[in-house]
Amino acid sequence: MLRFIQLLVFIALLGNSAFATQRLIVRDTLGEVVLNSTCFLLGCNIIEGLGDPEGQVFLVGVPDAINLPAFVQQLLSANGIADAEADILGSLLQSTPAAPPSLYDSTPVLYYGTTVWEGYVTQPAAGIIGISNAQSNFGVSGAGIVAVIDTGVDPNQPVLQPVLVPGYDFTRNTPGGSEMADVNPAAPPALTLPPDFVNSYATANVDESTVSVVDNNQYCGFAHGTMVSGVIHLVAPQAQIMPLKAFQANGTGYNSDIIRAIYWGVLHGARVINMSFSAPQPSLEQSLALNFATSNGVILVAAAGNSSSSAPVYPAAYGNVIGVASTDNNDVQSTFSNYGPWVSLAAPGEGIVTTYPWATWAAAWGTSFSTPFVSGTVSLMLQMRRSLTQSQAAWALDNAQPAGPNLGHGRLAIAPALQAVYSMY
Repeated sequence: MLRFIQLLVFIALLGNSAFATQRLIVRDTLGEVVLNSTCFLLGCNIIEGLGDPEGQVFLVGVPDAINLPAFVQQLLSANGIADAEADILGSLLQSTPAAPPSLYDSTPVLYYGTTVWEGYVTQPAAGIIGISNAQSNFGVSGAGIVAVIDTGVDPNQPVLQPVLVPGYDFTRNTPGGSEMADVNPAAPPALTLPPDFVNSYATANVDESTVSVVDNNQYCGFAHGTMVSGVIHLVAPQAQIMPLKAFQANGTGYNSDIIRAIYWGVLHGARVINMSFSAPQPSLEQSLALNFATSNGVILVAAAGNSSSSAPVYPAAYGNVIGVASTDNNDVQSTFSNYGPWVSLAAPGEGIVTTYPWATWAAAWGTSFSTPFVSGTVSLMLQMRRSLTQSQAAWALDNAQPAGPNLGHGRLAIAPALQAVYSMY
């Protein structure tokens, strides 16, 4: 089951109704007209196309009364059907850590044109991976578009607003990518300042963690995308951020929306895709969408998950994806982090201070927040070498700080990665 990780918050948000129809992701090599005919005969219906360039992949609805496994076998025998898989929906759990001292360092400082908290710029994680030194020594601040497949972003968050480019909300099929549509404007949530924390090590997926506990699970994923985007901005403050909303405020998201977001991001100019979510099993159509991204020069980065397990999760375990685990501030593997030979490297993922909606700040735990440190670093690398490929980025990132046998090449070290890119010339 696709799982998203937890965002614990003291706020109330607007929920979304669930589909009553069973959902399948179907590839028909003969296209929509033939699939329509097949569905007419079998009793299904096309809900929408998933945005692949060939126009062969569709979300198909099947009535609840039909036995889905038997229907899939019948569908696969039809002319033109290449594959069919269930469109899985997931959810998340919650947990609460202690607050890092830097969360309360609210001294205003200027950071690349916007006013931020000093605790954001000088937090331990920033020093550990060498953000400031790398920016100044290599003269980089980020380039290209980083697409964030997540819950969306607060478009009015003053730190992020200058770098946002148009995205899309796949949960509502509307332009923009704002997660603020999940808030009831008639009853805006009450926010305790400073916000509590974000903690995500209970079960992995949009892999995150959060700001305080919400009694209503309907809202536990809210703000995840704004927080992930804030970490990218910390590393690469002049990178553009494209919000692709595939997850709802309750932390759930359909694989079909993730697939649509991948294709949309590639076709709208993204150079990096940040995926702070995970699932325990691979998806054929998701992997094909990611292959399309790689073939078009997009660099893929994904969270390893927060289940304290060595079992591979996806998309992080795909061969063309940089899978990111979490370490603490002493370069020790986080107790919640997944690990294993399928992990590419790790980055700090505990007590990460980052942006939150309504011009506020939060602290986050989880591989969801380790991942954007790597995505931001790739943006810095792209400023040095615009033609950088997925394999080149992965090779450069291999120049990491050793952090034990289970975390790939070690903990992210930005300067050595940039030096490796420089050596390519």
